[in-house]
Amino acid sequence: MVHKILLVEDDAPTASYIAKGMTEEGFTVDTATSGRDGLFLASDGGYDAIVLDRMLPGMDGMAVLGALRAAGIETPVIILSALGTAEDRVTGLTAGSDDYLVKPFAFAELLARVRLLLRKRGAGTVVVTSLVYDDLEMDLLSRHVRRAGRTVDLQPREFRLLEYFLRHPDQVITRTMLLEGVWDYHFDPGTNVIDVHISRLRRKLEDTTDTPLLHTIRGAGYRFGSAG
Repeated sequence: MVHKILLVEDDAPTASYIAKGMTEEGFTVDTATSGRDGLFLASDGGYDAIVLDRMLPGMDGMAVLGALRAAGIETPVIILSALGTAEDRVTGLTAGSDDYLVKPFAFAELLARVRLLLRKRGAGTVVVTSLVYDDLEMDLLSRHVRRAGRTVDLQPREFRLLEYFLRHPDQVITRTMLLEGVWDYHFDPGTNVIDVHISRLRRKLEDTTDTPLLHTIRGAGYRFGSAG
């Protein structure tokens, strides 16, 4: 299984050094150079771990971490920081990070800490690598979706939305369930974001076949499954 890492680091040489090393070790690495960009990427989910610099332009690492945890996103986070006093470490850990590594550091130590977090996260769990319903297949590792033998090209949020439906087939799914399960919102922002994504997903799924899988249940929500 290829693990996906988000690196949020504004120092170009450090970011390049870490990304190169992690890639050589078999990880897939996305890099953000500001706190806001890092938060945007992390909020979409799909990362197995986040390496987060504490001192970032615009929005610092502690603010990013706080926003992620407030949104219910529990992706393991390792904070990197030149601030290395006991008080600094305690502050980072109590804010919700899973580990705290002081700069300068050896790459081997960072790698070992990332791998330890990934082992802890996967301990005792059964890994599901694919989801299938009728003629629809979703590969969770390659993130490919096929229906009736044809590829369905989905954006990241559409992929998460379809994954949620596939994990809850033939059930009535409310807007609140989707907001919490797909958008990590614990409140209704009062927008039509769900309707827009449902419409796009429905159109893409029905582009390969005339048989609908996404059904609107008036006054209740949505149901994923056969028409009956």
